Amino acid sequence: MFEKQYAIPAAEEIVAEAPLPPSLRAVKQSRDELAKDVIAGRSDKLLVIVGPCSAHEPAPVLEYVRRLGKLNERVKERLVLIPRIYTNKPRTRGVGYKGMFSQPHPEHGEDIVKGIRTIRKLLLDAIAESGLSAADEMLYPENYVYVQDLLTYVAVGARSSENQMHRLVSSGIELPVGIKNPMSGSIPVLLNSIYAAQSAQVFKYLQWQVKTTGNPYAHAVLRGRVDNYGNDIPNYHYETVMRVSEGYQNAGTGLRNPAVIIDANHSNSGKRFDQQIRIVEEVLQNRLYDGAFKKIVKGFMIESFLEEGNQKHDEVFGKSITDPCLGWADTERLILDIAEKA
Repeated sequence: MFEKQYAIPAAEEIVAEAPLPPSLRAVKQSRDELAKDVIAGRSDKLLVIVGPCSAHEPAPVLEYVRRLGKLNERVKERLVLIPRIYTNKPRTRGVGYKGMFSQPHPEHGEDIVKGIRTIRKLLLDAIAESGLSAADEMLYPENYVYVQDLLTYVAVGARSSENQMHRLVSSGIELPVGIKNPMSGSIPVLLNSIYAAQSAQVFKYLQWQVKTTGNPYAHAVLRGRVDNYGNDIPNYHYETVMRVSEGYQNAGTGLRNPAVIIDANHSNSGKRFDQQIRIVEEVLQNRLYDGAFKKIVKGFMIESFLEEGNQKHDEVFGKSITDPCLGWADTERLILDIAEKA
């Protein structure tokens, strides 16, 4: 049984309350083109999608993004930095803190309307204060319309990549959409998801029948897999990446813009956050070793915050309350190293 609590305003109403100003719209459009150029191979820069596992409170996220904006000025000739501002948190068992969209304050109950307004303000402030537009995970496709004008990169998680609605909505997004391999690690399933997202589709979305032209910037994200016994199995190694490359090639003209982003955390690291540095370094070495590997690997996802590790409650400013993250000092060194070796 569903108990109705209150109506959620339509996206048009929420967006009208906090619109993207023309000056920031120009910044955001420029950032979009930089990201699309990397995925399409028109640029040899690397994407680095970096930030906390989940954005649980605006103040530390904005401090992090301000630092990232300053760092971007040092590496922008080689990298496109995109801050992770992930506002929905998938839960393996379906319970627990589900992110800012549901709970604008992690210690309080659900308030979705306040959550949506908090997220829009946070994303707008992030662009204004850093010059960088963000990435977020599209955990719930029907919620994307509340923030679609503010994002530069969209992620589809491992639990969602086989979901038909995620694939269909991705086909209508005019931005890079990184589709993670499913939890099983199946490369054919991953490539099928990308194929669906790159294809024209007709489907019901919200209260409309919609038609899309397909998203040529949908691409693969390798995040490791989980076996039948719950063990994390990495898939960032040379052999797996080249199998994905072969899968793109075998699809013939069916798949455009072959691209792989390496997620350095999750099952690739076994959520051992400090291993992200070693994983990135190995991938960078493989890019030097093989031109085909270099051509298809377009960047990294890295989980990072102001303070390393994680905490159960929001007590330490800038420390994750979900998965553990690299601290800022290690993050800065790693990004400078990526820029040097890109």
